[in-house]
Amino acid sequence: MGADGITADWIAADWGTSNLRVWAMAADGRVLAAAGSDEGMGKLSRHGFEPALLRLAGAWLGAGVTPVVACGMVGARQGWVEAAYRAVPCTPVDAAAMTVAPARDPRLSVRIAPGLSQDRPADVMRGEETQIAGVLAQEPGFDGVICLPGTHCKWAHVSAGEVVSFQTFMTGEMFDLLSRQSVLRHGLTGAEGDDPEAFDTAVSDALSRPEKIGARLFALRAEGLLHGLPPVTARARLSGLLIGMELAAARPYWLGQAVALVGSSRLCAAYARALAAQGVTARLMGDTACTLAGLTALYRPKEA
Repeated sequence: MGADGITADWIAADWGTSNLRVWAMAADGRVLAAAGSDEGMGKLSRHGFEPALLRLAGAWLGAGVTPVVACGMVGARQGWVEAAYRAVPCTPVDAAAMTVAPARDPRLSVRIAPGLSQDRPADVMRGEETQIAGVLAQEPGFDGVICLPGTHCKWAHVSAGEVVSFQTFMTGEMFDLLSRQSVLRHGLTGAEGDDPEAFDTAVSDALSRPEKIGARLFALRAEGLLHGLPPVTARARLSGLLIGMELAAARPYWLGQAVALVGSSRLCAAYARALAAQGVTARLMGDTACTLAGLTALYRPKEA
């Protein structure tokens, strides 16, 4: 039995660039305990992954070998071990394609899920494929588009249990860069709350005239200087312009399709609002639930 009174039958791990999340799992898929840290891939050397995992989950290990199923950037070239991409069209995950990570502790048996790749247009994903598998595990027979908002938003066309194609947009990273490092940051300081009307108008503007996005963005700074544009309004408009620009480019994915959103509740709510204005009612699915369902499908492939 682990030091905290819990012994995991297996351990699920979601290992991103910035953070690590782990769950002690029972054989039947129940979550026994959870833990997290900021020891993401970006902070670790190749030899630092096993110690980081043990710091969080070591207390859950029993005397025997405990399987660990991991997804995300832990399988990147700079990760614990590189898990080669699988090319679409294909199922989102495949237990037989997982890569074994070298572990010194004999109590660990670590396998890493590979990401997905697309040749033309060139694109890649790591971690999102497991969430897509989680959607299919919870919604068997889902046919449509799964949107995964985040730093790099993914739009994936899913049909007959396979990812047919996908496209990545750097919307989240652009928002972060513009709001923190560009001239626009001066007009966003102290922004608290929401301005739904400003967001809606900005989405509509970007969808109707995406080629004007550069001018629309600088107008946020100009209106702040000349007319005292409130920071909360500026922030809502910045978000709306960027999401609207993304929706304009991703129109072939969401137009006339069933759409599921997987991600943080706040971000998914913004995308759902923007889509609703275009007549698309998206279903919101929790990112943690989808991640765990996907990792469970990898642990128990015959039941996935």
